[in-house]
Amino acid sequence: MSKDLFQVKFWGVRGSIPVSGPEFDRYGGNTSCIEIRCGEHRMIFDAGSGAREAGLCMLNEQVRDVDLFFSHCHYDHIIGLPFFKAIYYPSIDLRIWSGHLDGKMTTREMIEQFISPPWFPVKTDICQATMSFRDFHAGQILEPHPGISIKTFMLNHPGGAIGYRVEYQGRSIALVYDIEHTPGSHDPVALEMMRDVDLAVYDCTYNEDEMQRFKGFGHSTWQHGIELAKMAGTKQFALFHHAPSRTDAQLEDMERQAQAAFPSSFAARDNQVLDL
Repeated sequence: MSKDLFQVKFWGVRGSIPVSGPEFDRYGGNTSCIEIRCGEHRMIFDAGSGAREAGLCMLNEQVRDVDLFFSHCHYDHIIGLPFFKAIYYPSIDLRIWSGHLDGKMTTREMIEQFISPPWFPVKTDICQATMSFRDFHAGQILEPHPGISIKTFMLNHPGGAIGYRVEYQGRSIALVYDIEHTPGSHDPVALEMMRDVDLAVYDCTYNEDEMQRFKGFGHSTWQHGIELAKMAGTKQFALFHHAPSRTDAQLEDMERQAQAAFPSSFAARDNQVLDL
């Protein structure tokens, strides 16, 4: 594998809850899970239901070393972890990172509470992978491997959520989802994250006309995200965290409107791969 490889793959692009059916075939129904490859290194961001397929792929490709980063621990971002088969194989070295509960709960405590009765039939002691847990606080710069720099940010979301800016060999990806904007203002954190990035993955759960009904839910709109992208000089913009009720036809229309406003935007799809 080329050391210059900088690639993103979307394993899950929905928010809130997985969906299925013919009206969701094109964009997919799995919840948040994004894989970023930097050369030989693989990193997974969030373990929504898309993590199941991500884990199967890694086992098929005999991956041995993985970093898993959580933005936060709402159901749609952790529901796939017990089905991420890599955790059950002794050949896997898995580092799990989180910072949204800094000072309240460690990464180990979060994982052990979620994978335990009565929420799950077994405890983490069934996991055979070598798992280590890394706690951090928002604002810290993480270096999981030489040459990979990950800036961390606290996002405006109930209970907190971490945004990540991954930088590798002069290229960058910003993961800015589970964030709520304030109408009429531009979040300086989001702007900093998206400044001159090659790709911004942004929370586009709602349209502007829906925001008033869902104020306080912790999500944003494609219209506001594109405003930020233009201000920040973002090169590509991915609509992400699609509402579970949003059909293929509705997402296609949303994507078309977004591209009219910002041509290098697109609605992320399950199994979509981009080389940057």
